[in-house]
Amino acid sequence: MSVLDVYDIEKNKVAQVELDDAIFGADVNEALLYEVVKMQLACRRSGTASTKGRSEVRGGGKKPWRQKGTGRARAGTSRSPIWRGGGTVFGPTYRDYSYKVPKKVRKAALRSALSMKAKEAKLLILKEFPMEEIKTKAFKEVLDRFNIKKALFVLDKEDRVLEKSSKNIKDIKMLRAEGLNVYDLLYHDEVILLEPSVKKIEGALQA
Repeated sequence: MSVLDVYDIEKNKVAQVELDDAIFGADVNEALLYEVVKMQLACRRSGTASTKGRSEVRGGGKKPWRQKGTGRARAGTSRSPIWRGGGTVFGPTYRDYSYKVPKKVRKAALRSALSMKAKEAKLLILKEFPMEEIKTKAFKEVLDRFNIKKALFVLDKEDRVLEKSSKNIKDIKMLRAEGLNVYDLLYHDEVILLEPSVKKIEGALQA
């Protein structure tokens, strides 16, 4: 078990917490990180690009001219792909890009991402983050105190005041422990855990 210091929002060391090495000290598997991030990005794709083929374009029911005797090439419809206003050949159509990887792979990737942050000393644990009112300025003062620029905050429960206080600050994201994911862990430079969320994460990621 590795030990990490716990701070309050005044940057005073108030306690220490033991971290499960199976989750915060595991070997980093970059292949798993790649697979899970690729899956997450694929699931975010809208897949709404769409074109109409010759059978879907409105009109074109009448044969433009008779088959023979005009000197022109044969034409059965004015909605042929070679005509202006015609259908598109092999154009994009609506599709669902999302897919899933096994739950064990997702859990292993999360353990790798958390372990990477711990090894890089990019993991900070706060005892709590008390805020009585929604105040972006007060929240920003705490960030400046810890020199935090681009961070992911992981909360143990819903905290509307804290979430709304951080909403207008660029590159700061709030997530509850159950929504923790590989992409956000890797995207943000630092990960800030509220102490109660540590046990929630460890409970969810036990092998």
